[in-house]
Amino acid sequence: MNETGVITTLRPWLRHLARRRGRLAIGALLMLLALMAALGLLALSGWFITATGLTGLALAAGAAVTLDVYVPGGGIRAFALTRTLARYGERLYNHDTVLRLLADLRGHLFSVLAALDLASLSRRRASDWLNRLTADIDSLDSLFLRLLAPALVALVAILALSGFVALWAPLAGGSVALVLGVAWVWLTFGQARWGMAASRRRVTELERLRGRVIEHLTGMAELETFGALAEQRQRLDAIEARLREDQRQLGRIAALGLSLGGLMVGLAWLLAFWVGATLWEAERLSGPVLVMIPLAIMALNEAVMALPMAFTQFGATLAAAERLNALEAARVAPGDLATRRLPTAGPLSLQLDRVSLRYPGALKAALADVSLTLAVGERVALCGPSGSGKSSLAALVARQLRPDSGALYLGGCAVEHLDEEALRRRLAVLTQDTELFDDSLAANLWLGDPQASEAALWQRLDDVELGDWARELPHGLATRVGEGGRRLSGGQARRVALARLMLRDPGLVLLDEPFNGLDAPLARRLAARLDQWLEGRSVIVFSHHHEPEAQPLPGVNRRVTLPDQG
Repeated sequence: MNETGVITTLRPWLRHLARRRGRLAIGALLMLLALMAALGLLALSGWFITATGLTGLALAAGAAVTLDVYVPGGGIRAFALTRTLARYGERLYNHDTVLRLLADLRGHLFSVLAALDLASLSRRRASDWLNRLTADIDSLDSLFLRLLAPALVALVAILALSGFVALWAPLAGGSVALVLGVAWVWLTFGQARWGMAASRRRVTELERLRGRVIEHLTGMAELETFGALAEQRQRLDAIEARLREDQRQLGRIAALGLSLGGLMVGLAWLLAFWVGATLWEAERLSGPVLVMIPLAIMALNEAVMALPMAFTQFGATLAAAERLNALEAARVAPGDLATRRLPTAGPLSLQLDRVSLRYPGALKAALADVSLTLAVGERVALCGPSGSGKSSLAALVARQLRPDSGALYLGGCAVEHLDEEALRRRLAVLTQDTELFDDSLAANLWLGDPQASEAALWQRLDDVELGDWARELPHGLATRVGEGGRRLSGGQARRVALARLMLRDPGLVLLDEPFNGLDAPLARRLAARLDQWLEGRSVIVFSHHHEPEAQPLPGVNRRVTLPDQG
């Protein structure tokens, strides 16, 4: 990848960093302060020790000389204290900054994932999306802390030290700038290019390994049953072998970079010492300064040696940025005219005009030339067998999918032209899957209406016959429901989802198998209560059953059969 491509790939993430430019600048200054204090400490110590030794020799020879030990002694203590405090403050402050950046990036990426349509989400497993949200974002934390800031600080230190040396020996200063400048270019751009392929492969193989391990663990019984366990382990072994090889290659590249960095720093101080010795011999440079210059250059090892390892792994950061950029590009964005607003109250009409939809790679269309009209305030039961496209139709109305052809109109407006906030506020969908988060019962209910009072929460729990159960819980509404609601039974989780839905005030309600998993008597009682809540709203109830007595449906006006798309 060329330099333009690298900048284009990283530009969105550099913009995110720029939002905290103040903290990043302070962090970089702390890094520079710690490094300059280290340089000053070693340089002044070398000067002071040499000056003290030469003064002692002169006094022993009977010469009348003086040396102020208080100023350099105080300077050494000041540099030592500054280095310690700056290093501690830099670590504390920069890691806090990086944690804030990670929170920003994860929040942003979660919003991107939430905006992906179902077709995009279905292409990958949940573990793959989790990897994007964690591992890829973690790879980007090196962008500031291990790449940009250390490289910039090292470059500033090289230029500053070269200028400092040039005050006594211009030729030595120029030599230091040339040698260490070449070293800096190689240890950043050179190491990044050399390790690019292996570090990018390593990220890909790690993702593949995670996916295979999850497959292995979740499908172990099936693999064992069909005798495929050994083959699956061989695949894992092959991936691990490739990872080890890439890791060895990256280790060799980083080790060479470290060796080269040490060699170039050594060459720089050797050249400076040689030039200084020549000047000393010509009595144009004092002995303490002659010692101070190479010692100051040696202190640059601290800055230079941090570069090879980080830039050798630059390909991993770039690959993570590319994958996250691809997610940004796949995000479903509203149309250019997505400014139409729905009425803030009252039922909504819905019209589907010859809508067709086919999922990528599917053998058949999910929907083919489907037309449907739902009048204002009407309740329709949309029935059909599995695979007839009921859930796909609901996703189209919710704009989680885009039709391949045809049009959808909600409240007389084309769905793709509707304001996002207005659409989410006026449309309520109860899907077949019950989505609960690992949080309190109250927090899961407040997703329906964040402004709802606790009294309203209890009322809706009573409506779904969970109020008495919730009151007996040790922590009441504060009880955590577990990941995916696993601490609840399937029926309880379904009723919590119904209670959450009833906290909203939509104009159109889509209910996909609303009483799935509930026994018939309970379903009939809930249907009666739900019927009251649905008064004055437009409703579509999706059901596998064609017979009215097969499943209670809340007060539908008519039934429409959706044919099997096969």
